[in-house]
Amino acid sequence: MPETSLTDLFNDFNNLCVLIIGDVMVDAYVWGRATRLSPEAPVPVVHVARTENRLGGAANVALNVQALGATPLLCAVIGTDAGGDQLLQLLHERDLPADGLIRSAARPTTVKQRILAHGQQLLRIDSEIETDLNAEEAEQLLAAYDDLLVRADVVIFEDYDKGVLSEAVITECIARARQHGIPTVVDPKKKNFLAYRHCTLFKPNLKELREGLKLEFGEPNTDRAGFEAAVARLREELTPEMVLVTLSEYGVFAQQAAEKTYLPAHLRIISDVSGAGDTVISIAALCVALGRPAAFTAALANLGGGLVCEQVGVVPVEKQRLLEEAQEAGL
Repeated sequence: MPETSLTDLFNDFNNLCVLIIGDVMVDAYVWGRATRLSPEAPVPVVHVARTENRLGGAANVALNVQALGATPLLCAVIGTDAGGDQLLQLLHERDLPADGLIRSAARPTTVKQRILAHGQQLLRIDSEIETDLNAEEAEQLLAAYDDLLVRADVVIFEDYDKGVLSEAVITECIARARQHGIPTVVDPKKKNFLAYRHCTLFKPNLKELREGLKLEFGEPNTDRAGFEAAVARLREELTPEMVLVTLSEYGVFAQQAAEKTYLPAHLRIISDVSGAGDTVISIAALCVALGRPAAFTAALANLGGGLVCEQVGVVPVEKQRLLEEAQEAGL
């Protein structure tokens, strides 16, 4: 893609509205120093230096969409608890809309607290619930989804198996998007892996592909036939227009119709892989909304996912740096 049209594409991102539905969460970080073991148990004692709360899950996808210049529309269910208050405050601080969020006294807000010392994560504490929404919550969620859908150019399903995206909700949301001619892109998890029938783009990683299909196959560099058979099974089950599989150190794979594309991972100094999938799905969604083919979508998303892995913690992609690297790569 010539440099001028690549610049035009990035400018076109600014005109898009992206509806993100799924599991939002707070990523909490505690940084400190560990210089001795506790006398109470064989665990390190961490002296806290600083703490920070960040947007995670579907909320981090919204941050990535915003960082790329598009307008995010967030649709989710959170608790009427301190975690929910923190999440709303974080959205407000980053000028992200919260009008599509439903609050429920029956569900705690997902908070993942990470304890880090000397550049390493020592422990993660998760406060959450994983049961499906009750009937009232699902009805409220779908009403909020309908209100936002009329403004959307593309829908992202950000599934972390926390219960917001039940099979019934997924089926209904995809059907309503299809009725409006709005493309749907999916970042799946294991529980409802095969519920996303007729989506536009489906983006699992290798682990999710194996678990979701209950298939065993080798790494794509040593068992390409087994891997591609799994992708063929996936396409038969879900009939997506595009499949994008992130392959970790092996890069990414994309397929649209009969065209298959393998792209190697870019050599980088990896600090933290947290949030890389959020960046990949955000870039993919914008490309799909603008009608870009799977091969180009995979190449740009692969670049973006690698960029955020160079930073510690869950952080959004930097649009200008992504554009520069895409130009250097000749996309």
